Amino acid sequence: MGKMHADEADIDVSLVRRLLAAQFPQWAELPIEPFPSSGTVNAVYRLGDHLSVRLPRIENGVGDIEKEHRWLPRLAPLLPVAIPDVLGRGAPAEGFPWPWSVSRWIDGENPREGHEDGLLAKDLAAFAGAFRRIDLPGGPAAYRAGPLSEVDAATRHAIGELDGLIDTGAATAAWDAAVRAPEWAGRPVWVHSDLMPGNLLVQDGRLTGVIDFATMGVGDPAIDLIPAWNLLTPASREVFRATLGADDATWARGRGWALSMALIQLPYYLYTNPAIAANARFVIGQVLADGIGDRSLG
Repeated sequence: MGKMHADEADIDVSLVRRLLAAQFPQWAELPIEPFPSSGTVNAVYRLGDHLSVRLPRIENGVGDIEKEHRWLPRLAPLLPVAIPDVLGRGAPAEGFPWPWSVSRWIDGENPREGHEDGLLAKDLAAFAGAFRRIDLPGGPAAYRAGPLSEVDAATRHAIGELDGLIDTGAATAAWDAAVRAPEWAGRPVWVHSDLMPGNLLVQDGRLTGVIDFATMGVGDPAIDLIPAWNLLTPASREVFRATLGADDATWARGRGWALSMALIQLPYYLYTNPAIAANARFVIGQVLADGIGDRSLG
C-alpha cells in the first residue's frame, strides 16, 4: 500500500466535529473555527475559547504527535513561557488516516518581522537559554541542529535558483563565512530548532508562548539564534545576543542557519506561501546587511 495523504480540502470543520464526537464527546459541541496559519505540516482549529485541535496534513507530521505527547509535559515546567499542553490524543478515524491531538489554547499573536523592542529580544533569549539548560536524558536528535555542512549543497543550490531575485554573490560570501565557523564542540543541548515568527506568540510586545515543537531535540544551540535575523533588527538583535551571551562561533553558525533556511524556503514557497516567502526575503536582507567576511567571527 502506498503512503496515505490528507488533502487540506479533506480536513474541515465537519471532520473535526465528527472526530471529536466519536473520541472526545465532552468537547464535541464547542464552536470550531479554522485557524489561519503559515504552517505547512498541520491544520489547526480553535475549539471553544480554551482549546485547539491539530491534525497533520502530511504523513511526515505524524511522528510529531507522539514526540510532543512524550516530551512537552516534561519540558513545560522548565520553560519561562507557555508551550502546548496536550489534553487528548486522537486516533485515526472518520476517514482521517493519522493520529491528531487536542491541546490547551495559548493566547497571543505572531510577531511581525522587523521588531525593534528590546524586551521581546530579552524574552526570546531567556527562552532559548532556558531550553539549552534543560537536563533531560534521552532526547531525540533535533532537526537542523548538526553542522552547517549537512545543508551546504542544498543551500548553494538554492542560491543558484535565486539568481536575479537576490544578490547571489553577497549570499554566497555570507554562506562561505558561516560554514567557516568552528563547529559546536560541546555536548548536545535541548533546542526548539524552528523559532520562526509563526511559532512565537506575543501579547503587548512580550513573548507569551512558543508552539510547534516538531523539530525539537538535542544538538547545536546555534539553531535557536535564528530569531535574531528572522524577526529582530540590528538594535534588538544586539540585545538578544548580549542577553544570551552567544560566542562568536555560535553567532556565526546561527546566522548561517537563518540564511540557509531562508534561501531554501524562498524559491520553494515563492508562489505558494506568501508569508514564509516574505519572511525569507526579510532574513536574507538582514543577514546581508549584517556585515560579512572576517568580522563574522569577531
